[in-house]
Amino acid sequence: MRALIVFFSFDGNTKFIAETVAKTMNADMIELKTSKQYPTEGFRKYLWGGKSVIFGDEPKLINGDIDLNGYETIIIGTPVWAGSYTPPVKSLIARSKIQGKRIALFASHGGGGAEKCFAKLKQALPGNEFIGEIAFAEPKKNPEDSSEKAVRWASELK
Repeated sequence: MRALIVFFSFDGNTKFIAETVAKTMNADMIELKTSKQYPTEGFRKYLWGGKSVIFGDEPKLINGDIDLNGYETIIIGTPVWAGSYTPPVKSLIARSKIQGKRIALFASHGGGGAEKCFAKLKQALPGNEFIGEIAFAEPKKNPEDSSEKAVRWASELK
């Protein structure tokens, strides 16, 4: 089974989990990159992120043309922003024909909202088999436990 982990990471939490899962599953990994950078400090980053989700932004991705045909399993990772998935992941879904795949979802968050995020992702990705989902609360603050949790989850997906 060939697997791809595709994710967006803002503060490095989602990337930390993506790298752990990729290593455990021997999976390919692509980090989504936007052509325009989001604000990274203070209140502006939360305001910008929330506004982007609420208004349904689909930012241009530098690496948005991803060939998913060679993969049976797609693992999508995102931070939780305003109870949803990030605009770069929305751009990926809008640009890619993700159908007939085994899909697993993971999210990092600082205050909950992952269940709502997963429900919205499932709604945006009809015609796929969902094989797992898991949330991580600020994984870089507790890297050992988060890594162990990610390894266990990834092993179940194999």
